[in-house]
Amino acid sequence: AEVTLIAGPVSANTHSRRIKRINIESCEEMFKVSTSIFKDHDIAILCAAVADFKPYRISPTKIKRGGDNLDLQLMPTHDIAAELGKIKREGQTLIGFALETDNEQENAEKKLIKKNLDFIVLNSLRNDGTCFQSDENQISIISRSGRKDFPKKNKVEVAKDIINEIVI
Repeated sequence: AEVTLIAGPVSANTHSRRIKRINIESCEEMFKVSTSIFKDHDIAILCAAVADFKPYRISPTKIKRGGDNLDLQLMPTHDIAAELGKIKREGQTLIGFALETDNEQENAEKKLIKKNLDFIVLNSLRNDGTCFQSDENQISIISRSGRKDFPKKNKVEVAKDIINEIVI
């Protein structure tokens, strides 16, 4: 496969020369690159945890401590998955991820439909020792045809499960 990786500011290296890596630093850059190259790809796996909100104003200088509270005004970032879902063509596969804290199944199903995903990988914070600061995860894959639950396993094996679900 010819793979393009759009990577935020992370320390993980790309070990294969067959992977074209595009480094970005912001939600805005992720949106622009993703929407510009999606048309040239058959499959998109949207596993980045892009922030839903960003500061309305960014200070060009350090904000000094004062006696009063500091109120931050936030604005939504681009919904990359929804935008790619709108421009998805016949034959393309679009995979999303969801990390939910409540109403997991219902929220994941809504996201699946709203964003025109082929399936969504549901992560749960209820599964001890998974998701963050762990080499293991326990996922469920939700599609329009149902839900498939997987046991807790190493994240490399989880990635294989996701790829196997795409090629089935």
